[in-house]
Amino acid sequence: MNKSTIALAAATLSFLATAAVQAGPVAPQPTKEKCYGVSLKGKNDCAAGPGTSCAGTSTTNYQGNAWKYVAKGTCTKIKTPNGVGSLTPKKR
Repeated sequence: MNKSTIALAAATLSFLATAAVQAGPVAPQPTKEKCYGVSLKGKNDCAAGPGTSCAGTSTTNYQGNAWKYVAKGTCTKIKTPNGVGSLTPKKR
C-alpha cells in the first residue's frame, strides 16, 4: 500500500463512521417538541421521508416531512419562506 491508498482508506472510514452516527434520530428531548418544515437542508433531527436514513438527511430547506426539535410552544410560530412550522408532517 502506498501513502495515497492509506490516506484514501482513512478518509473513507472517517466518512462512514460519521454517516453511521448521523443515520438515526436525535435522542428525545423532553423540553422540546418536533417541528416539521423548519429545518435547513441536511440539518433535520429525523423523519425526512423515502430515500433518507434520518438525522441530517433532508434534501431541501424547510422540507415538510423533516422535523427538528424546537422549544415547546414555538413550532407553529416559526416563520419560513414556505409558511410556518407544523406539529405534523406537511406536504410541500
